[in-house]
Amino acid sequence: MQRVAQDWLVLTIPGNGGAELGITTGLQFLPVLLLSPYAGVIADRFPKRRMLQLTQATMALAALGLGLIAASGHAQTWHVYALALAFGVGSAFDAPARQAFVSEMVGPADVTNAVGLNSAAFNTARLLGPALAGLMIGALGGGMRATGWVILLNALSYLAVIAQLERMDVTRLHAPRPVARQPGMLREGVAYLRTQPKMMMILVVVFFAGTFGMNFQLTSALMATEVFGKGAGEFGLLGSALAVGSLSGALLAAGRVRVRLRLILGAAIAFGAAEIVAGLMPTYATFMLVCPLIGLSTITLLNSANATLQVEADPALRGRVMALYMTIVMGGTPLGSPVVGWIGETYGARWTLVLGGTLVIAGVGLALLVRSVTERSGRPEGVDEGPREPAMMHR
Repeated sequence: MQRVAQDWLVLTIPGNGGAELGITTGLQFLPVLLLSPYAGVIADRFPKRRMLQLTQATMALAALGLGLIAASGHAQTWHVYALALAFGVGSAFDAPARQAFVSEMVGPADVTNAVGLNSAAFNTARLLGPALAGLMIGALGGGMRATGWVILLNALSYLAVIAQLERMDVTRLHAPRPVARQPGMLREGVAYLRTQPKMMMILVVVFFAGTFGMNFQLTSALMATEVFGKGAGEFGLLGSALAVGSLSGALLAAGRVRVRLRLILGAAIAFGAAEIVAGLMPTYATFMLVCPLIGLSTITLLNSANATLQVEADPALRGRVMALYMTIVMGGTPLGSPVVGWIGETYGARWTLVLGGTLVIAGVGLALLVRSVTERSGRPEGVDEGPREPAMMHR
């Protein structure tokens, strides 16, 4: 809901367009690019449950500040920029701890299923959130104050997350022993990844997908407003259409026992192709029909990549591995969003999808090349290998 409201808030400020929307998205994800690797080191050193409570509180305060300014009717573009950046700082430290915490809750045997179920819950919210945000903004007048009330509702929601983390039974967590502080911990994580051809290939794929393809809020907003001439309600429905496919993909992933690399590569190619097709759709209705295919292929790619990395990674390095993964999949957005916004303003909104999808497919080819080079300099792995079973984590 906040993402829809924040993007709509930017567009309600006079003089703003695709470039300002791209900058806002970029600033929100910039801390992920800069801070996530260090956040992964912290996630390996401290209890993740407490760390998550702190990060959730940080994001709640950022949402509260933006919501109050917008609800008062005095929001300016720089306000949104500053608070999107603050929100991104909390998200940068939250993401690696949250991703690694999934395997601590269930243990290694159930990681693939847990990642799928976690994604299903998340995408249920994504299914309801954008539509509800669009309806609320429209019902409250469609202007700046309406977006503020939606953002304030998001700020309130973090209390539930913090409370549920507090209620957990810590004796049932499959947590590794915290890693002692030592010099070069980040370099150790990077060096470890460089010896893993499978992981390196996955990271290249998700970099291209995250940087050039996963700018849905930006591309959907530009398509809804500039190409099809729609308002906040229709914009919100596009987010729900994406989430229908995402939820379907997440439920399929929840029943998957193992993930093969060809599934990851196939999902990336399907994602790029779906974006290209969406950019060519002639009407709002046909564009919406393609959105579930984008959501399905996206979540299949991300869930498969996430589960493979969690299962493959050494438990003592899992926080750093997932931090580098989140840096790449989310941190590429600050690089891609301003470019995508500029393309939308210069050449039209359709090209944001057509070029983005083309680059995602090109990224698959580059990933295969990187895997080949890594294998020649390290240990070989077969493309169809399933994830190996890691050693059981310490309770």
